[in-house]
Amino acid sequence: MTKLAAAATAVIVAIWVATACRAQTRADTTEMDAMDSTDQHATHAAHEAMSGPMSLDPHMTLTPLRPRSPADSIRAAQLVAQMRTALVRYRDVRAAEADGFRKFLPGVKQPIYHFTNWRWALRAGRRFDPTRPTSLLYREGPGGTLVLAGAMYTAPAPMSLDALDQRIPLSVARWHEHVNWCLPPRGKRERWRETRDGKPLFGPKSPIATADACSAAGGRFVPRLFGWMMHVMAFGSADPNVIWGGGSEHDHMHQ
Repeated sequence: MTKLAAAATAVIVAIWVATACRAQTRADTTEMDAMDSTDQHATHAAHEAMSGPMSLDPHMTLTPLRPRSPADSIRAAQLVAQMRTALVRYRDVRAAEADGFRKFLPGVKQPIYHFTNWRWALRAGRRFDPTRPTSLLYREGPGGTLVLAGAMYTAPAPMSLDALDQRIPLSVARWHEHVNWCLPPRGKRERWRETRDGKPLFGPKSPIATADACSAAGGRFVPRLFGWMMHVMAFGSADPNVIWGGGSEHDHMHQ
């Protein structure tokens, strides 16, 4: 776990996907290890990558929406009810910290603050429990207080669509994962500042999304960075479109 723990200190999403640490194939582990040399540029980049229309992002993969059914709608409502009952105590962030949740990037202003529980993240790799999310999501409220908005769930990268659907109905919400990143070579952190035609050369805002184009730019291509993720804003609204991100958009990340 040493390499993965080191990666987690450098990249926010690596913490989120601790679910995959003990269940990944060798190929998946290699992809995770590719992030070991990234620095805080990648941390912010990955965080910003989840703001806005994911469906239009070449560096993001979304699960396809399945046909809606009454049974799925009922199951989704039950999941939200379970979340609200179990997690309401975490409206007080001190209760979350007492239970092992730790804030990522303390001191850095963010649209959504993630408090991650490593123990629950690892458990999520084996089984789904809506009452034990990988991360709690908070917004900044009046006077700098933190207001509970929702939770983030994770699943191992190799998990099938049917297995993801068993966790949260794919007709109601879409899991996402980070894909096709071109990163600076190891030991070349200064190259994060490079641009081409006014756009970043590396990271999730780069137009580069293929191995050939990344190689031509002298970068390091990573086809998949992390496992599956899902944000459920159960405390942010009573509107299912907001709770589940409207099926394709995650505008709640930057409101």
